[in-house]
Amino acid sequence: MRVLVTGANGFVGRHLQAALVARGHTVIGAGRAAAERSDVLPLDLQDALNVRAVVDLARADGVAHLAAQAFVPASLADPWTTHDVNAGGTLRLLEAIRAARAEGGSDPRILVAGSGDVYGPQAAGAYPLKETTPPNPANPYAASKVAAEAYAIAAAAAYGLRVVVTRAFNHIGPGQDLRFAVASFAWQLATIAAGGNPLLQVGNLDAQRDFLDVRDVVAAYILLLEGAGDDGAVYNIASGRAVTMKEVLRALIAIARVGVEVRDDPARMRPSDVPLVLGDAAKLRVRTGWEPRIPLAAALRDVYADARERVAAAVRANPESR
Repeated sequence: MRVLVTGANGFVGRHLQAALVARGHTVIGAGRAAAERSDVLPLDLQDALNVRAVVDLARADGVAHLAAQAFVPASLADPWTTHDVNAGGTLRLLEAIRAARAEGGSDPRILVAGSGDVYGPQAAGAYPLKETTPPNPANPYAASKVAAEAYAIAAAAAYGLRVVVTRAFNHIGPGQDLRFAVASFAWQLATIAAGGNPLLQVGNLDAQRDFLDVRDVVAAYILLLEGAGDDGAVYNIASGRAVTMKEVLRALIAIARVGVEVRDDPARMRPSDVPLVLGDAAKLRVRTGWEPRIPLAAALRDVYADARERVAAAVRANPESR
């Protein structure tokens, strides 16, 4: 199968491409930072003509739409751009695929990657969250994802596009952007282990999150791209277990074996932080047989090992930073 992966240079995109190739699929990557890799098509989700050109070049049997503005603080600072990239970009991609199909192009299976963040805060009796739980977005990023998945579901109903929507809950793994909490914890600890200042800055440690290893998430994506699941349906991808950020930090400190001084950083606090995120992936399990296979402890060890490598590379590049 030829699979177009948008957001190919991103955290999840890189893992998905590797997993697809390992399954014997041909991957066509597209992303904004294409200059870093000559094998990635330049993609600007705010440019309809560019999006159509990428679709025409890819001639894909499957499309994994991962490209997005995914950092919540950035969405708070610039909600319009977040909406235009996430919701508008999804619509432009769907319209490009629809137009290409009408002109004799392929009719691909399309996976639109949503987020468990769309649920926002819910009443205690709603947990674990199911696909039938009404979204309650608490930030512009989550609102943009609600709009994006609405366009995807509408495209399946109105035009017969073969679209499936996922709501993946918090996922971690090697290569994640250091702006995200777990990657930031690991980076700070690796820096301390390399002889840096023992101060470790954190946000809200009482928040409870449903964590998955990114490799388990992409395994679910591949099953759906390969035809499992129903067109026009929404599927949670979740572990079904919530842990506090404090537990995650303690586990990483135990892995790093360093002494630290933990300090709250006001810049890392969100004005509308959701206290609990916990999903139910029973629907996905029934339709695809998917189960998460990588325990949180193993995922955290891999995150920390990756951070150690990144810190070592930074030191080699700038020895005076020690």
